[in-house]
Amino acid sequence: MAADAVRAEPRSGSGLGWLLGARLLLAGMSLGLAVTLDRIEGTQGPGIWGVYWTIVAAFVATIGSALRVDRTRNPDRFATLQVAIDVAIVTALVYFSGGRESVFTFLYALVVLYGALLLDRGGVAFSVGLAALAYGFVLFGVELGWLPALRDDARSQPTVVLLAYWAFYAGGLLMLGMLANTLVAELRRTGAALESKTSDLEHLRDLHRFTVESIGSGIATIDHAGLVTSFNPEAERITGLFASEAEGRPLEAVMPGALSVIEAREANAPRDTGPGRDRIAFRNERGEDLFVGLSASRLLGPGGERLGHVVIFQDVTAVVSMEQELRRSERLAAVGEMAARMAHEIRNPLASISGSVQLLQGSGASAGSADPAHDKLMGIVVREVDRLNALIGDFLRYSRPAPLALEAVPLAELVREVAGIAEGRSSHDVRVELACEESVVVLADPAQLKGALWNLWNNACEAMNGKGTLRIRVTRTAPGMPPQDERLPGRNAAGKPGWADRRAKGRGVLELEDTGPGMTSELQDRIFEPFFTTKQDGTGLGLATVQRIVEQHGGSIEIESEVGRGTRFRLLLPLAEEGA
Repeated sequence: MAADAVRAEPRSGSGLGWLLGARLLLAGMSLGLAVTLDRIEGTQGPGIWGVYWTIVAAFVATIGSALRVDRTRNPDRFATLQVAIDVAIVTALVYFSGGRESVFTFLYALVVLYGALLLDRGGVAFSVGLAALAYGFVLFGVELGWLPALRDDARSQPTVVLLAYWAFYAGGLLMLGMLANTLVAELRRTGAALESKTSDLEHLRDLHRFTVESIGSGIATIDHAGLVTSFNPEAERITGLFASEAEGRPLEAVMPGALSVIEAREANAPRDTGPGRDRIAFRNERGEDLFVGLSASRLLGPGGERLGHVVIFQDVTAVVSMEQELRRSERLAAVGEMAARMAHEIRNPLASISGSVQLLQGSGASAGSADPAHDKLMGIVVREVDRLNALIGDFLRYSRPAPLALEAVPLAELVREVAGIAEGRSSHDVRVELACEESVVVLADPAQLKGALWNLWNNACEAMNGKGTLRIRVTRTAPGMPPQDERLPGRNAAGKPGWADRRAKGRGVLELEDTGPGMTSELQDRIFEPFFTTKQDGTGLGLATVQRIVEQHGGSIEIESEVGRGTRFRLLLPLAEEGA
């Protein structure tokens, strides 16, 4: 691993730059040392000029290498070549400055050191071996006559002494190279571990920051003085303040009432070690009135010391609205249940009143004491009792819908049946146009669906004042209906097995279109409200009951109307399996 780390270094531009910089430093040191010796000793001759020319060659080699460093394809080979060049430069300096007595021999150690910094173990062995051989060549070359002696006063030494001298110096270079390589490898490992830990720390820091920024709750931290020290984006959205605006301000100024939650949490400590929770009303900087669910916990440091508090809050305005609506619905349901019971109880006295009045009418007529005014009043009582009884019946049917008895119902057949009944009972001059697809079979309770259709039929005839055209169409929607045709199913339909599958296959469509006066948009918005009616004698429960029946089947009802152009009701019902 260490070798790989060392080997990877020359591949970077910084590693090769260090190598060239080291040579430049070596050349500069050599030049300074040569000039100093020249002035102290005052020596002249080929030796000193050889030193100068060698230093010039070092500078030239550095410039040439710098020009080629960006174009090299093999950085390892390039670095090894530079070490070899440096060994050659040092060898020339040692030779021209006195051989074994040269002051430049220490430069071999410098070459080995930065070779260990930039090369792997093989490169270190190469630099040590090359430096030892080069120094041995100078040392033995002059003594054995391989190289000309540049100084006349050089003293000859026995070969054994020179060999011992060379072996000692080569061993020193080897130990230096091994030690440097070990230290560099350890440095590489330490650097890699530090880099890994730094990367992990940065990853954790980024993960913490992204988590705080992405979480769907507002998070704020405060110090002991109650001043805001941090603010996440969700807190900005809820409060309408930017983090830069909130930080440094008292929490009570940013979110009035939040401090009381923290104080309540501290008041319960140490009995309550969990976070304090509460719900407060809050108006943000945008002027929006919100309800905020808020909790607070102690913010602890690494040693468990208290640094402040963490405040977590959420916009629960929608939840509060739902709770209020639920409570309102529960109250209305209770009132409706009570009203239904009262209506049911009222029907019995009404039946008794109606029967008693009819007996009084019959007894008066049989006694021959008929009074026209008396009979007229009796007739009004009976008629109004019947009307009140019909109203109570409609209300009970609306408030207590009968359970569905679902079966496959051919929609065209049901429409023709209702049309036949209407033709036999109605005295209206209404022309009926039927356009029915025979294959449309819906899953429905035939009795309740027939009642809904009959109610719509009567409304249409009454809207046209008994004259006009009533068009009835039976079709189906294609599977994958557009979203605007989808409606939420009623409570009794939701959750039935296979209901979603049947809806996905399309819907049966029943349309009733009249040529009456039409309705304004205001009337269309209220037409399905219970007890809302435009008829003088209407109860306002007919269309509300129709909507209840359709939704109970898992369908939906739509209305399209334009003043002077008529009205169209559109019922969408789930198809039966065999009709799908």
